[in-house]
Amino acid sequence: MYNNGFVVRNDRFHMEDPCLYILDGWMIPDTEITAFLDKEELEVRTEQLGQLIDEKKGGAETRISIMVPTWTAGAKKLKVYATKAKKNLCFCISVKKMEEKRKGIRCYIEHVDINAKDDRCKIYGWCIAKEKVQIAVADAGRNKINCPVEWLTRRDVTSQYKELDMDPHCGFYIEVSPMPSGKIHLLLKAGEERQVVSVDTNPIAYKRQKAENLVDKGVQYLRYNGVAPFVQKSFQKIAGAKNKPPVYSKWILKHLPSERELRQQSKQVFDYSPRISIVVPLYKTPEKYLAELIQSVQKQSYSNWELVLSDGSGENSPLTGLLQKYEKQDSRIRVLHNGKQLHIAENTNAAIREATGDYIAFADHDDLLTPNALYEIVRALNNDPEIEVLYSDEDKVSVGGRFMQPHMKPDYNPDLLRTVNYICHLFVVKKDMIDKVGLLRPEFDGAQDYDFIFRCVEMTDKIYHIPKILYHWRFFEGSTAENPESKLYAFEAGKRAIEAHYERIGIHAEVLKGEYLGLYRTRYLRSCDPLISILIPNKDHIDDLKRCLDSIERSSYKNVEYIIIENNSEAPETFAFYKELEASDPKAHVVYWDGEFNYSAINNFGETYARGEYLLLLNNDIEAINDTWLEEMLGYCMREDVGIVGARLYYEDDSIQHAGVVIGFGGIAGHCFVQQPRGFTGYCHRIICAQDYSAVTAACMLVKKAVFEEVGGLTEELKVAFNDIDFCMKVRALGKLVVYNPYAELYHYESKSRGLEDTPEKIARFNGEMAIFKSRWPDIMRDGDPYYNPNLTLETQDFSLRRI
Repeated sequence: MYNNGFVVRNDRFHMEDPCLYILDGWMIPDTEITAFLDKEELEVRTEQLGQLIDEKKGGAETRISIMVPTWTAGAKKLKVYATKAKKNLCFCISVKKMEEKRKGIRCYIEHVDINAKDDRCKIYGWCIAKEKVQIAVADAGRNKINCPVEWLTRRDVTSQYKELDMDPHCGFYIEVSPMPSGKIHLLLKAGEERQVVSVDTNPIAYKRQKAENLVDKGVQYLRYNGVAPFVQKSFQKIAGAKNKPPVYSKWILKHLPSERELRQQSKQVFDYSPRISIVVPLYKTPEKYLAELIQSVQKQSYSNWELVLSDGSGENSPLTGLLQKYEKQDSRIRVLHNGKQLHIAENTNAAIREATGDYIAFADHDDLLTPNALYEIVRALNNDPEIEVLYSDEDKVSVGGRFMQPHMKPDYNPDLLRTVNYICHLFVVKKDMIDKVGLLRPEFDGAQDYDFIFRCVEMTDKIYHIPKILYHWRFFEGSTAENPESKLYAFEAGKRAIEAHYERIGIHAEVLKGEYLGLYRTRYLRSCDPLISILIPNKDHIDDLKRCLDSIERSSYKNVEYIIIENNSEAPETFAFYKELEASDPKAHVVYWDGEFNYSAINNFGETYARGEYLLLLNNDIEAINDTWLEEMLGYCMREDVGIVGARLYYEDDSIQHAGVVIGFGGIAGHCFVQQPRGFTGYCHRIICAQDYSAVTAACMLVKKAVFEEVGGLTEELKVAFNDIDFCMKVRALGKLVVYNPYAELYHYESKSRGLEDTPEKIARFNGEMAIFKSRWPDIMRDGDPYYNPNLTLETQDFSLRRI
């Protein structure tokens, strides 16, 4: 914890009570807070908002409410002190600045992008009030400028101001072009409240203001925390700036093809040059966005395409004039002028019926293709002409043209697809495939693409993922990308699409909605309860073992046996516990391994005593959290196409220990999202998504006994390291899936520092086992993990972008 006892994250006045000044931050337990307006002590209330969750700051999330009088004239400063061992100043603000925060409209400018070359200024921010805020834009002379204000959903802001029942669309984006000299004034109005917020359009002045704000923050930090923490914080900032992940809006610009590359692509002659039909259903599309979509297709570096636009806007469509213009301009653009309103599935189907291409690409009416999108598709088809289904990575584009929220996807991942429609855009399918599976089905409107994708992947294994951003999904007010709740019916349709998929492939399962809109959870329905043999190697540590066994006893699944594999214990009480356990529990069996420690050999030895149809490899320092964990794992493992199932494991402090394994992390393999806090859902919610991985940890691993025997168990050359990863690779080589199930949650009391190779003998052994693994699996070490994405880094385990 910083040395002042209370670290302030933000400060504000309560929106309903103008006398209540709120400080949110982190506080050490049993710290006393006092506040003074000059010398007058003010009433203070303290509310702890969470548990002790911030290790770095050492405290709990806390809200301090200070009663500030309405009349503060003559007063100079508000000072807040935190007292534990000693009294420390933890917050100070001038009355003048504090009173500015008491205004009825709260407005914050987050980012200003000044482009002198294009004579354009982009302003991002948010504003709230008791009533709906209206914004007008004016120049330095207060002359109004005619430019639209785009409103965006900002749930991060509304979550702070819970006292208001406010519209979540409180974020704004304003683009001013041409850019006036001097200043741009935002004229805010909410009921009777008025406020002016100014933005300096001089780039130098704007940067100077940012620098001054940074200096003010530094001075405050120095004052509250002292010299040593200030120096440490400064070094952390410098190191953090150097090591932090790339900014996507800059990263993508360096990964899109240059004009020179596009010219070269346009000149390339392929052996196979299929026509690609891009089908787009239209419905009263904003003309600006539709024009940008069409232009993004016209700019393709591959020219053998057609764009089929089906206008389902109905009679007197507002798009007729624009569509007629583009029809005349480009013969590759075909428009269906439907005389009636059409829902999305039948509207898309109308376009598909008119398409003449060899492949069909699907696009939404207001999105954008990157200029190399079709080129990359055709290049993939020339490398492998048997491909029938293709999809790419995608991102979102804001109303201001800013790229954000990249979705870097894995190769085909059936269990992830059953959890979320991760394939989405850009999706391309061979025309012959549509003749087999049929058109989009109107009964799945809202998730018609999800249902269609399932039907396609059920018919072919010729599925190819292009690990490049080829599609920009429009992010604007009312879009599903920006506001998922705008189409709640779509998520119900998505659930039905998964259910229909399971019914077609003969799997009995229950589909539930997940923790977030667009996520789904599958529970597999069993017709029997097969015996599971739980293999637990143990050397002393009977307290850990007892806790592990007790948690299994609390579990809802009962048809189990325990194979305790005794491994050179020394304490007499350990053997006494074994004797008592076997006498009291007929499910428990202790077998004795007399050789040196070899994790692989120990488990192979234990397996020979197992009677179960399934084996659960389990560490003795595991404790189950939810009672249904074993049923959750078994449901997946009973599927014919699955060989192994892993679980979500936490360290004792509730941070992630295991959420799947990626080959390549740490040079060989590593766990995903290590040390991320419980409750954090990870990149694209991957922590809470059931999905396939290349490997999972054997600390808690369920496997079919027949599969274990078919691959010859664990590789005994790998005594300590990588044996579970190697085992998963062997099972995958059989064509079986390795599934991570986040709904099996357990603690793994392994120390975060355990396993350090800190002696010459350990280092030599580790390096030897690393060499063995590399020699056994050279292809994946060379080509990369198919369940990861080459655009993501291997330097950290948080799925951040690979450095440019």
